[in-house]
Amino acid sequence: MTSLTDKAILSGANNRPPMLEKDMYDSWKSQMELYMLNRQHGQMILESVESGPLLWPSIEENEVTRLKKYSKLSPTEAIQAECDVKAKNIILQGLPPEVYALVSTHKVAIELWERIQMLMQGTSLTKQERECKLYDEFDKFAYRKGESLRDYYLRFSLLLNDINIYNMKLNNF
Repeated sequence: MTSLTDKAILSGANNRPPMLEKDMYDSWKSQMELYMLNRQHGQMILESVESGPLLWPSIEENEVTRLKKYSKLSPTEAIQAECDVKAKNIILQGLPPEVYALVSTHKVAIELWERIQMLMQGTSLTKQERECKLYDEFDKFAYRKGESLRDYYLRFSLLLNDINIYNMKLNNF
């Protein structure tokens, strides 16, 4: 017999998108893409994230051009409009509160997705700057007067860990 707790756990497994962990952006991104594809109209949801929302058709009435009302959209357009909302909702549900607060003002899923990527990975210029600073710090690394061997080793291992995190190569080491 299944308990209520077991049912809650089982139902939650498919009903909640994966939560973003700051050090695991690439993994989260691929899990989110799979999660979106696993929803009803998943391909349309993912297209909304990757290509942007539905461009609402416009109509002309009394020599005035305006966007079509939701009730006048074709069935496919209506589904796409709903998928645009679902895409944003799925992304926002997978964010921790501190990241949510930074990105929740974006109205469109593609902007939200790109902003999260920039927050988690930075721009290529930011990465380049970090790498340059680490190479410079490595080149200038030296013993500090009065420093214990343990402290020296700790500083050096932290520097190497940072270099390793960015997959940098030390050719002349």
